[in-house]
Amino acid sequence: MNARLRPAHVRTRLLVVAGVLGLACSALIVRAVDLQVVRKDFYQEQGDARHLRDLEIPVSRGTIFDRNGEPLAVSTPVDSIWVNPQEVLTHADRIGELATATGLDEDALRQRLRERAEAGKEFVYVKRHLNPDDAQAVLRLGIGGVYSQREFKRFYPAGEVMAHVLGYTNIDDHGQEGVELAFNDWLAGTPGVKRVLRDRKGHEVESVELLREAQPGRDLTLSIDRRIQYLAYRELMAALRKHNARSGSMVVLDVKSGEIIAMVNLPSYNPNARGAAPADYRRNRAVTDVVEPGSTMKAVTVAAALASGKWKPDTKVDTAPGTWSFYGHTFHDTRNHGLLDVTHVITVSSNIGAAKIGGSLPRQDMYAMFHALGFGQVSGSGFPGEASGYLPIPKDWGPVEQATISFGYGLNVTPLQIARAYAAIADGGILHVPTFVKGGGDTGERVIDGKVAAQVLAMLQTVVAPGGTAPTAAIPNYIVGGKTGTSHQSAAGGYSNRYVSLFTGVVPVSDPRLVASVVIHDAGSNSAGLISYAGGYVSAPVFAKVMDGALRLLDIPPDNVRNWYVGGPAVPASVSPVTPVVEPDAEALGNMTEVATP
Repeated sequence: MNARLRPAHVRTRLLVVAGVLGLACSALIVRAVDLQVVRKDFYQEQGDARHLRDLEIPVSRGTIFDRNGEPLAVSTPVDSIWVNPQEVLTHADRIGELATATGLDEDALRQRLRERAEAGKEFVYVKRHLNPDDAQAVLRLGIGGVYSQREFKRFYPAGEVMAHVLGYTNIDDHGQEGVELAFNDWLAGTPGVKRVLRDRKGHEVESVELLREAQPGRDLTLSIDRRIQYLAYRELMAALRKHNARSGSMVVLDVKSGEIIAMVNLPSYNPNARGAAPADYRRNRAVTDVVEPGSTMKAVTVAAALASGKWKPDTKVDTAPGTWSFYGHTFHDTRNHGLLDVTHVITVSSNIGAAKIGGSLPRQDMYAMFHALGFGQVSGSGFPGEASGYLPIPKDWGPVEQATISFGYGLNVTPLQIARAYAAIADGGILHVPTFVKGGGDTGERVIDGKVAAQVLAMLQTVVAPGGTAPTAAIPNYIVGGKTGTSHQSAAGGYSNRYVSLFTGVVPVSDPRLVASVVIHDAGSNSAGLISYAGGYVSAPVFAKVMDGALRLLDIPPDNVRNWYVGGPAVPASVSPVTPVVEPDAEALGNMTEVATP
């Protein structure tokens, strides 16, 4: 009986097994359909999330060069260490190794990773801008969830000398100040993006797709001459030390184009390690700070007078007896200069003469000249944070205000604005927009009649000649013109006994090429213990030393070749002799008693 039933039993068992296998196959088929068809996109996304990453392709920021091709700002490759907090916390016993390798506090790092993991973060920087070798040493520890990323760090070879012009970038390589900020879009470039396949350990296995092509930053060539910039920095530093001054600025312009050849400020800072520098040191005072320009404005007042037709270079003005009472205010000169012509008002820097000349002009005409030369408005250089200064409108001028503006009180200007105005006079009345870019100069706009500009320029020669207020600005074998200024610094309720020492000059006058303006704040006792703060004593020598070097570096021929060989002075025959000014502080003493309404 059992033998007869055995085949049926076998068949039943076979059918059961077949049924089980069939059900299993059906389940597998259903599961396969579910995975491959029904929920394909979901699982594909999950897999991609674990193994596909869109990575940024870093690009180098463009190099900044000086006008001669010397690098001023360059980008160097560095690596930054980042982690996936969730992954690292699965190897919590190794966080101490990571902290030691990156120079971080272990407890602080552990706490930070926990907080980021709880927030769902998958990308957290641990250490930025490491030397590539140091970054590789961290990776060789083999800690899960620790990765590196290539970045670039900015380096400034000239350090403090170029700091205020160039500015700096932040840790993400974005411009924050100066040229770096003004031209950030040009310099920065556009990072690329690629999609890569990674294994379970996070290692890149394959580059799957280029999503965006990287576009490196473009290079920028500035108008700055590194050599002249260094000269200006060195001589300005020496002057501040000699006179125990608080701060200073110097601007050098190309007369024909408006290109900025040098711009320095002190105190300065090292942009490669700027963290320790006070915010005050990072300010580009030559374009952001304003001063009352004092007697440097007398040249502008005289230009307005000559343009009016009422005055000529030899027109006389009485400055006797050295004081002048006007609407309840008394104006002083250093001494009784008596009857002066307009030229000698500039030569000896007579406050009374300038006030009488300015007061004879219609307010609107005088304002028009100041405004035409760029005062009361930004220069257009494009430098971030540039100040416009302050030039009151004519309807706010009373007789006293007009008189004080004539010799440089009651208005505020930047050192760049002063240099720009004098460059216009030197270029025959053509005003240019200053530029930091080589070849970025413009053709300019005529703002002064050429004859008037030439007459003013001739007067400025007498300031540097013997008997003027700035013989210390003379440069052997070159004809120099310029104007001193010494102004009180304003304080609550009036003016303090602190001074701004200024000098702005043109060289060579015979064929103007360069204009430079020097502004020094709070000059006090010099190295010999003497107190002197006159622009002709403090700032004019800085101009002479810097321009002497600049003329040679730029290979600008001297005005008198024979004297250049023998080392004699080059004094133009057109300069008429004047009574020598024997007081070393002549202009400063006069300006101590200049009166301006608050």
